[in-house]
Amino acid sequence: MSQLGLNLPAGLPAPVAALAAADFTDFADRFANAGYQVRLPAKGMLQVTSSTPRHCAVLLSVGVHGDETGPIELLAHLLDQIADGAQALQVDLLVVVGNVAAIAAGKRFIDADLNRMFKAERGDLAGTAEAERADQMMRATSAFFSHAGPERWHLDLHTAIRPSLYPTFAIVPDIIAEPARDQLNQLLGNGGIGAIIRNSKPAGTYSYFTCQQCAVAGSTVELGRVGVLGQNDLSQFAAMSGAMNSLLRADPSLMPRGDAPHVFQMAQEIIKLSDDFKMSFDRSTQNFTALPQDALIASDGQTQYRVKHAEEMVVFPNPDVRIGQRAGLMVVRES
Repeated sequence: MSQLGLNLPAGLPAPVAALAAADFTDFADRFANAGYQVRLPAKGMLQVTSSTPRHCAVLLSVGVHGDETGPIELLAHLLDQIADGAQALQVDLLVVVGNVAAIAAGKRFIDADLNRMFKAERGDLAGTAEAERADQMMRATSAFFSHAGPERWHLDLHTAIRPSLYPTFAIVPDIIAEPARDQLNQLLGNGGIGAIIRNSKPAGTYSYFTCQQCAVAGSTVELGRVGVLGQNDLSQFAAMSGAMNSLLRADPSLMPRGDAPHVFQMAQEIIKLSDDFKMSFDRSTQNFTALPQDALIASDGQTQYRVKHAEEMVVFPNPDVRIGQRAGLMVVRES
């Protein structure tokens, strides 16, 4: 852990401290001792497979943004429980801790947002630390799924910067084929997700990459707010932990039962075009705040972004992104 320069809070449970440091040594040993085939494709990555073909392959990722610590705690405790029981794991599994350097520094990112890097065209961000890390993650992910069974899942676990009218929500690409997308939505609902945003446009996110390139049913999952490592309220993750536990053990009897999420369609992307970009609301505005038709969303020089439908809700408003990047989403409710 020291080689990362990571100053961990005192009293962290050992599995949480290890995962935060992207150190899979103990987990790897425990799974190997239970008879699994174990690989460490790169720093912060653990691959656990069976000697016999599995029907299902699962990718779980955390820390794509270095300040999103809650999912690290959630996943650390879940892996600890799974590794304790011989042969409890009934799927092929890849675990990825995303922005290892940013977690170590206690920052969201080092040079640029990692979750915009999972694409070929990166412009002037091609030489950043995050571009190199994305390349490592894409190589390991493609290799893992190249030998995977037909059922493929990816949950990329995040926490949001802003408060939200839906404390938990998820982004699900439309390119996922049915019925896999319906099964994913059901899993998310059982995991306590209150809202799903259907994304109909290409994106540079990790979950969009896996869906597009690896035929995976994947989602970016927002689990509450950004918090301090060791101080997250793990009770808010209980439903998602239960859903993931059921998935990894291939035991439907363990699956929690949740309500079907409300579904939203992406109406428009708000792109920052220049340093003149200004949003029409302040930093206290919550995700899923509703705006009426023709309301001003943002201005950018001569460009104005306005609500086009009878009502649209704003998600991920962030005027501090780089020029050319998305500064927010506007969504409309479908169900």
